[in-house]
Amino acid sequence: MQRLFSKIDLRRLIVPLLFEQALAITVGMADTMMISSVGEAAVSGVSLIDMFNNLVMSILAALATGGAVVTSQFLGAQKEKEASNSAKQLLVSVGLITCVVSVLVMVFNHGIISLLFGKIEQDVFDNAVIYLLISAISFPALAIYNSCAALFRSMGNSKITLKASVLMNIINIAGNAICIYGLKMGVVGVALPSLVSRVVAAVVLYVLLRNPKYPIHIDKEKFKFKWNIIKRIFYIGIPSGIESGIFQLGRVLVVSIISGFGTIQIAANGVANSLDAMGCIVGQAMSLAMITVIGRCVGAGDLEQVRYYTKKLMSQTYLYTAIVNVIILSTLHWTLKLYGLSPETTKLAFILVMIHNGVAIFLWPASFVLPNMLRACNDVNYTMILSILSMIVFRIGLSLVIAVHFGYGAIGVWIAMVVDWVFRTICFVARYIKGGWKKKSRLSL
Repeated sequence: MQRLFSKIDLRRLIVPLLFEQALAITVGMADTMMISSVGEAAVSGVSLIDMFNNLVMSILAALATGGAVVTSQFLGAQKEKEASNSAKQLLVSVGLITCVVSVLVMVFNHGIISLLFGKIEQDVFDNAVIYLLISAISFPALAIYNSCAALFRSMGNSKITLKASVLMNIINIAGNAICIYGLKMGVVGVALPSLVSRVVAAVVLYVLLRNPKYPIHIDKEKFKFKWNIIKRIFYIGIPSGIESGIFQLGRVLVVSIISGFGTIQIAANGVANSLDAMGCIVGQAMSLAMITVIGRCVGAGDLEQVRYYTKKLMSQTYLYTAIVNVIILSTLHWTLKLYGLSPETTKLAFILVMIHNGVAIFLWPASFVLPNMLRACNDVNYTMILSILSMIVFRIGLSLVIAVHFGYGAIGVWIAMVVDWVFRTICFVARYIKGGWKKKSRLSL
């Protein structure tokens, strides 16, 4: 059988994605280390708003994923014109939605922080307000960047997205160094370079996407809303957006629980999150690759290849996730010293990372990579309902029981997270084995 992706094709798609994810996470860690020099109140304020930012960005990324699934399916069906039309509809729709979101966040920033995180220390609150305002301005640029990047990945061209990510992160890290250490701008010194870097990256990718040499490109024809394509994108994007939004909102609510335990636990949780992300680099890259590969197979109407590439990508995800996390855990003691935190904060961060990365070796790929295979097969409602249920019952409900009622604090929150992973793994693996996604995959384009 002629495979849709050769080993070389997969390597060209996945390797740049790995470097891109590693770069983004490494820069995130550098941000945390730099802002830690301003004080733990600044670290806490930034980490709290990063949770909210992740909520907004995950919804926008889910809409971009809807566009990526649709364009991948069109390419698999050899309908390049329709794929390009879907790209233009995606960019305009996401751009308009994000502008509205940005304005609302800037207007209601104080209320958002108070609602999500309750009564926090005043210096933490002040830093959070500044960081949120500047972050909100960057949302439209980030949405366009994510959408363009998703479209390039749909074409199997992740090399371009890697180059754009390198450019964006060079601007970000250099700007942080200048603004924090040189100009002593505090939290502003973290937020402002992020804004500039996202605008530059969005412009670069959009300009490149206008090149007609690519199978998916933005033509010069006057834009008209094509509701059949938008409906198709939103069929995938909205359930995924609701799922991602509820998931991130759940994480925000969980962090609000942690925020009630004091600055030490907030700071330890923020540092641990940055290190935990390192252990998920492979999974994040494979999740993006899964959309492109499986979406193309679905567009070609070849369910046998859907199974073949799912097994292939999942096995590679498990192997390399284990390798990365073993390295992180074996060097964790020395890594935490780089943050310059208090002994109490460092000790707690150590425990949290050990819980997350140790368990992630066994559960993370099935919990978060396999669902993207289902989404690429149009099986979005199942993943949405299951993820929301698991978040409410285990991630939030069990956190209240273990962390608050039994007094385990942040450690109790992360134990509840592990239970959530176990439930997700069981349900998603069962869905794949039973084949409930097959009927969804036959939805006509």
